[in-house]
Amino acid sequence: MIMPMKLLEESLNRKVVLLLKDNRTLEGVLTGYDEYMNMVMDDVEENSDTVTKKLGMVVVRGSNVVRIVPA
Repeated sequence: MIMPMKLLEESLNRKVVLLLKDNRTLEGVLTGYDEYMNMVMDDVEENSDTVTKKLGMVVVRGSNVVRIVPA
C-alpha cells in the first residue's frame, strides 16, 4: 500500500482520478499539493452520474477526497 503523500509526490505533473465524497470524479493533471492534501489540478473533467463537464484548472480541498488513482 502506498501512503497518500508518497502517491501525490509520484503523481505530480501526471494524470490522476479523484473520487470525491459526493461521488463525483475529477480527472486531470496534478500540478501541485500541500501538506493538507489540498490539490491543484489542470485540464480537469468532472464526471457525475449523468454529466461530464470540462472545468480547466481547479483547487480541490483534501478533506473532500475519498480516493486518488493514477490514470
